[in-house]
Amino acid sequence: MRRASKVFAFLLGLTPLFWLAWRAYKADLTANPIEYITHFTGDWTLRLIVITLAITPVRKLLNVPELIRYRRMAGLFAFFYGTLHFLTYIWLDKFFDIHEIAKDVVKRPFITAGFVAFVAMLPLAITSTAGWIQRLGGKRWQKLHRLVYLTAIAGVVHYYWLVKSDIRLPVLYGVLVALELAYRVGIKVSGQVAPRVLRQGHGAR
Repeated sequence: MRRASKVFAFLLGLTPLFWLAWRAYKADLTANPIEYITHFTGDWTLRLIVITLAITPVRKLLNVPELIRYRRMAGLFAFFYGTLHFLTYIWLDKFFDIHEIAKDVVKRPFITAGFVAFVAMLPLAITSTAGWIQRLGGKRWQKLHRLVYLTAIAGVVHYYWLVKSDIRLPVLYGVLVALELAYRVGIKVSGQVAPRVLRQGHGAR
């Protein structure tokens, strides 16, 4: 049952790619295929980052601990679509022109934010295996993987600066990321306050 659910989740993660391939096969990528592919892969990258961050609060609030099994898969799919997004830009849009890419990163703020988001994802994807957890140690691994917060924030900023008029989606993603980060801050603060209160209570006795 557990294996079947993971296979289903894996196929679900590939669904956007299948849909994109189907539209390409049908020559239905709009009048500007490069722009469509760029936006499509970017949207799914951000959605999957939001889903990855949502797994911890959802599993705790709804008491569904088995959701943790899907967090790494969601994160790796986010990296997968982020890589497709990045490749679309440097290959189909810029034809690997390093000079033009460097100029974009320096002069166009939304490109800079997107580049930061992608670079922050690289060590997360590389160290996602159990072997790397053992090499780094649990605490160092957890600290490194806090880069996902930088990825999420930079991704939202990238999207917000990219759109020119309709900002509803980037704002929605921004609100979701803010709530997910606020939940983590709240848990950390409450975890620090509780022992202090207990110590004070014992002292009062």
